[in-house]
Amino acid sequence: MPPGTAPRSSAGRGAHASGPAPRRLRDIGAEAVLVAGGGRAILLQLADPAVAEGVARHSDFAADPLRRLRATLAYVYGLVYGTPAQVDAVRRAVDAAHRPVVAAAERGRPAYDARDPGLQLWVAATLYDTAVQVHERVIGPLGAEDLDAIHRDYAVLGTALQMPAGSWPVDRAAFERYWSGRMATLEVGDAARAVAARLLHPRAAPPWLRVGMPLVRLVTAGLLPDSVRRGYGLPWSPARARRFRATMSLIAVVNRMLPRRIRELPMRRLLRTIRTPRHTH
Repeated sequence: MPPGTAPRSSAGRGAHASGPAPRRLRDIGAEAVLVAGGGRAILLQLADPAVAEGVARHSDFAADPLRRLRATLAYVYGLVYGTPAQVDAVRRAVDAAHRPVVAAAERGRPAYDARDPGLQLWVAATLYDTAVQVHERVIGPLGAEDLDAIHRDYAVLGTALQMPAGSWPVDRAAFERYWSGRMATLEVGDAARAVAARLLHPRAAPPWLRVGMPLVRLVTAGLLPDSVRRGYGLPWSPARARRFRATMSLIAVVNRMLPRRIRELPMRRLLRTIRTPRHTH
């Protein structure tokens, strides 16, 4: 297995023959450490030229990555843990943000539409695959029934993006086929590299974030598949692979020491930021 590539779960590991109910997205989604995969998910999304073009021309998230991170987390937390009013609010916010992100192809630039079902499926797929990868590296392996249940739950994130309900792969085997096919078609272009460079080397970031960016770059590069990492020109070597594995092991140790209320604190705080309409009677 190439350095820096997280192992995938075997289909039969940890099956719940007659034990407790399988874990669901609600059981793992609030773990703050899953945010460590945020850079991986974003760079995978940008490896689709249409996504990269839309982001490059319609988004300034690379200039303010924390705002984009908070918005993405609020979206996920709102859908999974929010009240019905909060779920409706994040759905409306996503639709409003995506509506203007559309343009026709021109001068070698691909056409894009943020509401395109194929792009919405790809975004949801990167979130799912990244969460599983980070969970298994840092928190621990997931059993086959856990993975089946979590896979089904992630369809909610895609349909909230307005992806048709039937678009999500029907099971994990179908997802693996979809993922393999998409990986073969990814193309890291100039637009993706330009956005990634601003994202991984932010100029207007607070001091604490700039200090932590070398660690973010190492973890992001280590979690990416080899072909995508090479496409972005991210430096990699046996020494970096060893540092990556040591870093993930240390993160796992620290995470196990933290009480659950601390690990889930970002989720609780961000849920409070989701504004819902006030109804008068």
